[in-house]
Amino acid sequence: MKYLVIIESTATGYSAYVPDLPGCIATGQTKKKVEDNIHEAIVMHLEGLREEGSVFPPPHTDAEYMDIALRA
Repeated sequence: MKYLVIIESTATGYSAYVPDLPGCIATGQTKKKVEDNIHEAIVMHLEGLREEGSVFPPPHTDAEYMDIALRA
């Protein structure tokens, strides 16, 4: 499965969350560290759901960058 991960720069490093997995978040001092941490958080989140007998939420969130040109 592929889940969208949102990574944001913060005053102390980076934070990340997964919109399709509420409560699945991570932080890190570098982008690489937050990527590693959110990967681990996703695995733990899904393992927890499996242990509860819950179904994995299907990925449904998408993202796109858009170029916006403003008129002067």
